[in-house]
Amino acid sequence: MIKTLILGASLHQERYANTAIRRLVHMNFWVVGIGSEEGNIEGVNIYSHEISIDDIHTVSIYLNPRNQHGYYDYVIKLNPKRVIFNPGAENMEFEELLARHHIPFERSCTLVLLSTGQF
Repeated sequence: MIKTLILGASLHQERYANTAIRRLVHMNFWVVGIGSEEGNIEGVNIYSHEISIDDIHTVSIYLNPRNQHGYYDYVIKLNPKRVIFNPGAENMEFEELLARHHIPFERSCTLVLLSTGQF
């Protein structure tokens, strides 16, 4: 099972991060979120702080670059199989740091990857 962390999760249904969580759940992915407020989206816990996760496969980022800096070490410690920078989240500084730690990343859209079967 592909474990996915949505970084920048939102409880607001109009946000793309929220839509991604709902689609991942409906496609039977294991999902957890970290956002600015705690709550639940279709059974998925959303935390407002870093949590311990084993064997994370994908970190999908929905934060703009200025809000990512505090998560650099956290994501590196998770050692995911890949990091997805969704549109608006592209961050060359973070990408270079991931590359130095041999963590693959891509600039893509989680929703598009899901809809085309490439996730």
